[in-house]
Amino acid sequence: MIQARVVKALKQGFTLEAEFAVPEGVTSLFGPPAAGKTLLLEAVAGLTKPDEGRILLEGQVVFDRAAGVDLPARRRPCVYLPPAGALFPHLTLRENLLFAANCRRLPRLERHRRVNELLGGFGLMERASSYPRDIEDSGRRRAVIARALVARPKVLLADDPARGLAGPQRRQVYELLWQAGAGVAVLVATPSAEDCFELGAPMLVLARGRVVQSGTPREVMRQPASLDVARALGGHNLLPVEITALDPARKTSRLRLGQTELVGPYFPGRLRGDRVTLCVRPAELAALPAPGTPVLNQVAGRLLRVTELPGCVRLHFERGITVEMAPHEYDQQKHHRDWVIEFPPECLRVM
Repeated sequence: MIQARVVKALKQGFTLEAEFAVPEGVTSLFGPPAAGKTLLLEAVAGLTKPDEGRILLEGQVVFDRAAGVDLPARRRPCVYLPPAGALFPHLTLRENLLFAANCRRLPRLERHRRVNELLGGFGLMERASSYPRDIEDSGRRRAVIARALVARPKVLLADDPARGLAGPQRRQVYELLWQAGAGVAVLVATPSAEDCFELGAPMLVLARGRVVQSGTPREVMRQPASLDVARALGGHNLLPVEITALDPARKTSRLRLGQTELVGPYFPGRLRGDRVTLCVRPAELAALPAPGTPVLNQVAGRLLRVTELPGCVRLHFERGITVEMAPHEYDQQKHHRDWVIEFPPECLRVM
């Protein structure tokens, strides 16, 4: 388990001020570029010294500024994998793993047994005598993770471990991290929301140096904590609206989107006249060929372009509105250009 409170100010004006806990198993650390993900992992690993804070790994205090505790990286029960972590080019895969075992001073028989176990488990035994340059990229990534696990660390910190890999290879890397997560706290940093869904693990959202939200990928996607989170996640319709009415008795509100009025749920803490951002996912909207004048909670829109995605079609309309639809539904009405987009009241959220 990781328990940490980290404060680190950089000369560039950026300040990391994050507090979080990570249990055994896999957790993803999601955030846009420059959110502070690498800095946070390096602080936990002992590669960067925080200005303030306290870090515990599996109950062991490895950093406590107030108490003067700061264990060096080599004495912390964790391994840090930098982005696209490199192997020693002059050593074979087996020698790379043996080097890690020697550094951890494992007994000789244990070293060879552990290395063989990992080479076999990660599908690398047939390439054990090969040099990194002679192995495909996904094989090198597997070897990097295997080398990190040689000494059975209590914590594994992986910084964008699937960077640059194609879909099947990315999934393979994440399957290996799940395999590594048995009895180990694995924290995987990534700038990709899709990777978080691929991992299927609880996620922490880091924005501007702070952990601003936690939950499952589905929970975070359905209810982003802020506009920054929604923008970082991508895939949301973010539309400027004005609150024109609030009715706490009926638990409803009215919003103006351009010249269109929308009925939504009641928004506590908001006032009539507030200008806010409507946040709704494309999959929550419905689109129909325009039969006539739009009615309540319908917005007229001209279809600009279509993007085919795995399992659905994304329709791009005027005003930056996007809707996702099943391919067979779109095929039946794709000759239309003028549509109406329906905004279900229960799906409307404002920020």
